[in-house]
Order: sequence, then structure tokens, then C-alpha cells
Amino acid sequence: MAKLSVGSEFPKGVEFKYIPFTKEAAGITACGVPTTLDLDKELAGKKIVIVAVPGAFTPTCMINHIPPFGEKLDELKKKGVDDVIVISANDPYVLSAWGKALKLDHKLKFASDPNAAFSVANDLSLDGTALGLGIRTWRYLMIVDNGKISLLNIEPDPTKVTNTGVDAALAAL
Repeated sequence: MAKLSVGSEFPKGVEFKYIPFTKEAAGITACGVPTTLDLDKELAGKKIVIVAVPGAFTPTCMINHIPPFGEKLDELKKKGVDDVIVISANDPYVLSAWGKALKLDHKLKFASDPNAAFSVANDLSLDGTALGLGIRTWRYLMIVDNGKISLLNIEPDPTKVTNTGVDAALAAL
């Protein structure tokens, strides 16, 4: 994969894993069945916000970063956003439970970047091995409009949300 930049095409062949929301598996302990989120199909003809976080259930991600995307989803949609995809290197079961815990599983797609492969390939990863966390996704925000990257904000400090929150996405739309 090529490194990502504003104005470039989103790489082809990217697949994340996620568990789609269903009423039958709405309980936080219901596992659901992981499936492939094919970004070639997901991005075609749509405006998608991709927000990456180092980890589900971590303080900054849980409190400051992701909940505002759910709170301001209507504003994003009014500006033409079709969907918001939250990615992390966590497995799809953890991400599904996190979406349920945040009560956002029916609003946003919580998808796994398995082994942070996409993030690593694009120099958007964080090595948390010394902390026992392994390789993670860095904190970043991307807007992809019909397959073309129109915004790519990367947090200078992945423990903070300065340019990757929902307000940054709204300002760029």
C-alpha cells in the first residue's frame, strides 16, 4: 500500500472486520458474527468518515474521542456524510462490545484493523509493546469522498484529541 495523503485515492483491497448491528445481538454479551467490511464497496459513491483510535475502552477514546461522533452524527449527515467507521486494532468482538457500551453500535460502524495491518502499512501505527499492548492504530481522522481522501489529520500525541475529533471533521466538510 502507498502512504496516504490528501487528494490521493484510498488504497484498493482494504478490508476490516466488524460485527454488524442486529437487534437479535443487541445485548453487550451477545457476540454476533464477524464479517468483512470491504472498503472498496463501502467507499464507492459515498462520503465516509474514518476515525482511528489506539484502543477500545481506553480513557481518551472512551470519554473524549468517540462519543461526540455519535452525538453529532446528524450534523455530519447534514454535511453529506454517509457513515462513520471507527477503527482500532482490537478484535471485532471487543469493538462490537465497545459500540454497545457506548450505545453507538446502531449509529457508527466499529471495525477492526486486524493486527493494525492497514495502519502499519501507512505509517499510522503505534507500538505499545513496552506497555504490553502490542501494535495499535495511531489516533487519526480521515474523510474519504467517493474513494478520494479529502482530509487526513494525525494526532501529534495519541493520548489527546486535538485535531481528530468530530469538530475537526465538521469543520472540514
